[in-house]
Amino acid sequence: MVLNMSHPVRARVRRSAVIREEGGLSHLTFHALGTRCSVSLVEPSREAANGFLDELLNWVADFEAKCSRFLEDSVVSRINRAAGVRWVEVDEEVSQLLDLCGHLHHLTRGAFDATSLPLLRLWDWKAQPPRIPAESEIARAKELVGWGMLQRREGAVFLPKSGMALDLGGVGKEHAVDGAVLLAERHGVTAVMVDFGQDIRALGRPPGRPAWHIGLEDPRQPGSCWASVGLCDRAVATSGDYLRHFVHEGRRYGHIIDPRDGKPVSQGALSVTAVAPTCTQAGAMTTAAFVLGPEEGFRLLSSQFGVDGVMITERGPHTTPRFYEYLVTTR
Repeated sequence: MVLNMSHPVRARVRRSAVIREEGGLSHLTFHALGTRCSVSLVEPSREAANGFLDELLNWVADFEAKCSRFLEDSVVSRINRAAGVRWVEVDEEVSQLLDLCGHLHHLTRGAFDATSLPLLRLWDWKAQPPRIPAESEIARAKELVGWGMLQRREGAVFLPKSGMALDLGGVGKEHAVDGAVLLAERHGVTAVMVDFGQDIRALGRPPGRPAWHIGLEDPRQPGSCWASVGLCDRAVATSGDYLRHFVHEGRRYGHIIDPRDGKPVSQGALSVTAVAPTCTQAGAMTTAAFVLGPEEGFRLLSSQFGVDGVMITERGPHTTPRFYEYLVTTR
């Protein structure tokens, strides 16, 4: 069933793929998971590199086909359609993602909640013209949100209320980055940088350089970087709403929703960047810290073993003590 489901997604992803060679690296770009994806690697051999990139395109396409809420036949969409009606079988990978969602919900005291899709749909930042939902609408949507309501048994999931819905957007793309790096290692690739929509993980080093350099976008001047970090065997992710938002009657509303009050986050953070051992960990920490805000969010970011980061507010950047070990240049 997975092969039949993923076939059109594989075809779309493969059609978008472009490969080139530059500076001792092979670069693959393609479109998947709703974003631009790129992989840069040092080829251990042409045969090994081709085998890795070929399998990678299929794996990412299959993951999108399974976990994207935007695809009608995905497992996530089937779970959402079955809300209030029946249990849906899931495989080990989806079960692991749900385990992670549960851990993050506990760690952030509810600031991260993968059942928040009813609220995300209500606050549609792409709508034209933009619309502010009534308090009564927010209250009704909140009744459908709550990780504690989700029911699980081995190999199956059930959303007990009609209208409930899952969104793995907070962990899915980051999980795919980590999966791509593991796949590279299995093919003997020892130097690679995987970038799926600015969720990034680097393995080894590029030719002639001590680390992979990644620019950090300035949320106050989108399109420009305020600094860059150098990474070896680490991941980096950034959360913020400076690109995806709308303005209504002079007030700005971002795309990241706080499930606790059902409204766009307005805690004062402009962006949060985290460096961590895995992209899944980095992405989860940035989203949670952004929702929690400058004080509580920064405490969370600072308390995680192996995680360093920076939170940018109107007052400037606030960094954890060891973040400067990764900083390459500042402006």
